[in-house]
Amino acid sequence: IKMCDDMVAMLKQEQLDDTHKQEYCAAQFDTADDKKKALERAVADEGTAIESAKEGIDTLIQEIAALEAGIKALDKTVAEATEQRKAENAEYKELMASDGAAKELLGFAKNRLNKFYNPKLYKEAPKQELTEEERILANNGGTPPP
Repeated sequence: IKMCDDMVAMLKQEQLDDTHKQEYCAAQFDTADDKKKALERAVADEGTAIESAKEGIDTLIQEIAALEAGIKALDKTVAEATEQRKAENAEYKELMASDGAAKELLGFAKNRLNKFYNPKLYKEAPKQELTEEERILANNGGTPPP
């Protein structure tokens, strides 16, 4: 009977150990499940962050392309404006040269008119010294420069 009592006591002790072990394992399973869910949420959050970053990169690529197109258009506009300014400058220089020539011609004509109508204001044209080459040309029947 003592052996039976020892056996029953031992079985009760094993049952207690098994119960404690079962409670411990259940707690460990709960902890592992919580960690698994947290990791799954973290993975999902990281996936969302990756998608968001990819969208941001795509947006930036589009913006960069638009800016590059704008820069090219601006360069083209600047080149056109430069060409226009060069043409206007050439036209202005030509106008100024012709204006200067016209003023000189008007002064010459005014002096000629003064010779006839108002001799007191007439200024005789300065005598021009001819260079040696010009004298040779004039002596050989050519016309000397004015």
